[in-house]
Amino acid sequence: MSNRSLSFYRSYLGSKTMSFLRRRKVADSSKLRISNLSFEKEDDKKEQYKSPQRRSYSSKKWSCWDNCCWFIGVIGSAWWFLLFFYNAMPDSIPQYVTMAITGPLPDPPGVKLRKEGLTANHPVVLVPGIVTGGLELWEGRQCAEGLLGKRLWGGSFGEFYKRPLCWLEHISLDNETGFDPPGIRVRPVSGLVAADYFARGYFVWAVTIANLAHIGYEEKSLYMAAYDWRLSFQNTEVRDQSLSRIKSNIELLVATHGGKKVVVVPHSMGVQYFLHFMKWVETPAPRGGGGGSDWCARHIKAVMNVGAPFLGSPKSIALHFSIEVRDIANLRAQAPGFLDKDVFGLQTFKHLMRMFRTWDATFSMVPKGGETIWGGLDWSPEIDTFDDSTKKRKNNSTRNTGQNTKRHMCNTKGVNYGRLILFGKEWSEIHSSKFERADFKNVSKADEIANSSNCDIWLEYHEMGKKAIKAVADHKVYTAGSILDLLHYVAPKLMARGASHFSYGIADNLDDPKYEHYKYWSNPLETKLPNAPDMEIFSLYGVGLSTERGYIYKVATPSNCNIPFQIDTSVDGDSEDSCLKGGVFSGDGDETVPVISAGFMCAKGWRGKTRFNPSGIRTYIREYNHAPPANLLEGRGTQSASHVDLLGNFALIEDVLRVAAGASALDSKLRSDDNDLVSLLHGFYSVNHLLVVFVGNLHVD
Repeated sequence: MSNRSLSFYRSYLGSKTMSFLRRRKVADSSKLRISNLSFEKEDDKKEQYKSPQRRSYSSKKWSCWDNCCWFIGVIGSAWWFLLFFYNAMPDSIPQYVTMAITGPLPDPPGVKLRKEGLTANHPVVLVPGIVTGGLELWEGRQCAEGLLGKRLWGGSFGEFYKRPLCWLEHISLDNETGFDPPGIRVRPVSGLVAADYFARGYFVWAVTIANLAHIGYEEKSLYMAAYDWRLSFQNTEVRDQSLSRIKSNIELLVATHGGKKVVVVPHSMGVQYFLHFMKWVETPAPRGGGGGSDWCARHIKAVMNVGAPFLGSPKSIALHFSIEVRDIANLRAQAPGFLDKDVFGLQTFKHLMRMFRTWDATFSMVPKGGETIWGGLDWSPEIDTFDDSTKKRKNNSTRNTGQNTKRHMCNTKGVNYGRLILFGKEWSEIHSSKFERADFKNVSKADEIANSSNCDIWLEYHEMGKKAIKAVADHKVYTAGSILDLLHYVAPKLMARGASHFSYGIADNLDDPKYEHYKYWSNPLETKLPNAPDMEIFSLYGVGLSTERGYIYKVATPSNCNIPFQIDTSVDGDSEDSCLKGGVFSGDGDETVPVISAGFMCAKGWRGKTRFNPSGIRTYIREYNHAPPANLLEGRGTQSASHVDLLGNFALIEDVLRVAAGASALDSKLRSDDNDLVSLLHGFYSVNHLLVVFVGNLHVD
């Protein structure tokens, strides 16, 4: 390259370099100015944020919404973590933790009896009660697509949360027929899994089954007599042949176990269902099973009834009348109006009442025996009352064993359990001669509430006018003798269907041909026990828990399609320990079934040879005093006397296992430390003070 060319190249490169440096300098200075401007703006913002009203704050304060979201997030995260940890860790860890806190755990009854040498002997039949058995879908409407063969009742109840109205449509029965609505088929789950757990972690029969397994039982020697607990008892045979299936399975168990008879363990409403079965199986076909009058004698060793509502439960009245019990009424009081509103398309109370009123089996739980059993306007079997004639009957009785007849859980001052429903607290303490009651039965129901024709949920209440509602309240007091008249008045179509399947009286002459009708078969006061003198019948029930016995109601504010009657939760007794709290009268029992219903038949009605027990089947009662769990790690406890938790009571399970293993009720081994069946032949505990009242009222011989 020439010198001239080189010089030109150098001068060109230098000019470009200087130009680049000048541009860079300008850019840097611009960035600096922008940066300074940004800092100035930020400072202005900070100054602006620090206004006179909020000058003391250096950061934004959390709102209530932020706190709630944070709290819910923490609780939810902790819950899911603990749930994952609980399911992931070995089963031995919870047991180790429990033992570290409480000391060594007692052996479960099955393990204990296996060490004593007891083994499986008689086959066992388990009969679940109302709502505890699973139901699954076999045909449904379009909204139930994808649910074929899945559980609608029991398990996780996931479909209820996903599509509540569709779920309610499928779980309800037809108002006219008492069967499935057209296009829907819901059937009971079969096998032991039908009622081992009601929902995840909530056992029903699982603990009993596990302990039976400890002494050698397995599925071939156990049978869960599952049935659709929504249907009337006879309709379970009409639709599903459930009674025939029970008969066939019992016959199979006896045949495959060398002729050994079965031990039947019914629970709750299953007690009434099996009582119906025993009458059905000996009735000639086609009305019955055609097994003959000696079928029970040939196939059944013992019937061990658990939490038996032989004579019904007052809870059933409240549920039919206003779809309330104590817990629901308290919830309603804490959130006024919430359960009555259309929440997410679900008018909670009205839909629940409509669903419940289609389940015909619930009529079996209405109290039986009228005022003779449950008490009248001025007397009740549990306590001393106004009527001097009651005291006279007590003094003339030969059944009083001298035991304490005033064992009460609460203060019964001003309480008369004979009055099952009252409209106003004042009527609970006044003698019946001092107040008048209006007759409601002849009051016209024609003056319908305005806009009642717009009701989309059929309850029959929308057919009641204001005069009719007032007449019901003006009657003031309802006993077991008038409660059926009340239900017939407020829900005539409902009760017409119920009355065709169940009866609630006391038979004068059991040889009357009318008692051959199936509607009498589940009422122990209107049917005879089978001709099986070697069979044993037990009533095993819990005591020591507050159990609903009566209710104080008020008339609700009239509105379109509203349920016009509500439990008056504002009413309490005069003392802190009163049996009247939140509008509910409480007595002794297992939280669901009062002692009078669970114990009377085995303690008196069937004791010895009576007209209800002509063959003299031996009967026994056993009471289990409630003891709460010692700590949270015990779950629902091993000494609970609560209606369902009783199936996990170790003392009860031990009694069942001993009888199943071949023991008799008169066997000296069938004992517990504080109470045994042999002693109960001579003296009764909670039920004792009830018996003396009935001698003058109910002739059972």
